[in-house]
Amino acid sequence: MSRDIVIFGRYWPSTTFSSIVQPTIYLLAFGLGIGSLVSHVNHVDYVQYVATGVVATAVLFASAFPGMFNTFVRWQFQRTYDAMLATPLDVEELITAETLWISLRAGVYGMAPLLVGIAFGLSPSWGMLLVPFIGFITGFGFASFGVVIAAVAKTIDNFNYVTSAVLTPMFLVAGTFFPISTFPPLLHLIAELNPLYHCVQLVRDAVLGPLGVADIGHLAVLLGWALLMWRLAIVLLGRRLID
Repeated sequence: MSRDIVIFGRYWPSTTFSSIVQPTIYLLAFGLGIGSLVSHVNHVDYVQYVATGVVATAVLFASAFPGMFNTFVRWQFQRTYDAMLATPLDVEELITAETLWISLRAGVYGMAPLLVGIAFGLSPSWGMLLVPFIGFITGFGFASFGVVIAAVAKTIDNFNYVTSAVLTPMFLVAGTFFPISTFPPLLHLIAELNPLYHCVQLVRDAVLGPLGVADIGHLAVLLGWALLMWRLAIVLLGRRLID
């Protein structure tokens, strides 16, 4: 992690720019664009609805993509991991440190849509202090997911399949821009199995209130997803790194 922090000091402007601007564009396009046609969703102002939902998108982009690309480049091209594993460090420590650092960044970047939302009428609340922690847990799961993909991908071009067929549908059916209650039964069930949906609901309840018993279930899903992906990342990447 200390190595990642030192390196981050050299390229943080570009990483921060992309991690903040992309979800902010979604917020402005949907919140102000569709918001001019739809004033409220589930008794919530549409701009506030999108602002809280886009937090999950910001966390997704700030965790899954670094998990995929950084891992693949450091493993296949730079051979950074080979050098690290020549020391007393083991695979579990290496992957855990990488995903922890990515998820810490994702938790911080997840606050960006809320700050933009405040500028457009989102009321500040004490629940916003919980958002970095929710983003951290979600980011840990998706950073580990990115490592899993990097471990099984044969070339870096294979990431296009994951981006188009997995990540994009995942944030579109997470209740970010519209409630999943409008979906047909099968799609509704798929949406409820989407960990990003549970992040959206947890953030929305924390910021707009009130938190309830259902949020314990949302948190349990995020923790289960993070634990499963973390262990899979260690096993799958470990097989590729250790002969």
